[in-house]
Amino acid sequence: MNAEVLKLWPELEWIEDEKLREATAKTWELALERSPLTAEDLNTIPFTLLVPDLKVSFMAHKRCVVHVARESAIKMNEFFTDDLPVDLDVTIAGAILADVGKLLEYDIKDGKSCKSDTGRYLRHPFTGVALAMEAGVPDEVSHIISAHAGEGDMVKRTTEAYVVHHADFMTFLPFKHR
Repeated sequence: MNAEVLKLWPELEWIEDEKLREATAKTWELALERSPLTAEDLNTIPFTLLVPDLKVSFMAHKRCVVHVARESAIKMNEFFTDDLPVDLDVTIAGAILADVGKLLEYDIKDGKSCKSDTGRYLRHPFTGVALAMEAGVPDEVSHIISAHAGEGDMVKRTTEAYVVHHADFMTFLPFKHR
């Protein structure tokens, strides 16, 4: 596993399935190789371009989403047991990968974050799934990437996809609507 990716994502260690952990890390490696952004940029650029003057970094938001999604899945398993089982590995991997496509959607010009040429045509759920599939991520995790944003309103989400979707939006919408 790439040390740069592990430094960005210590939460990768939460994924018990070694093959899934490696495919999740490989997806981030591919994204970093192809992105105009560096790992350091991810700790400084805003997590969304939709909120002017946002100071919360991409990685602060993304890591928060992973923590919220994991804790939610744990509590759902605790309270609902076999009535609504949530796969923790799938949830964690999906949360880590949900915005990986933004590395292709974003660029930095004149010191400011902006849409890349790719981002003008393809939103991050699409580029994220393409990267994940190339890295060998299973379909149930790619589904989370594709369904975590508004595009997911058009499909039937899995339980894990709902968990990641809501973790993402509960840590985004308050910034957008304040």
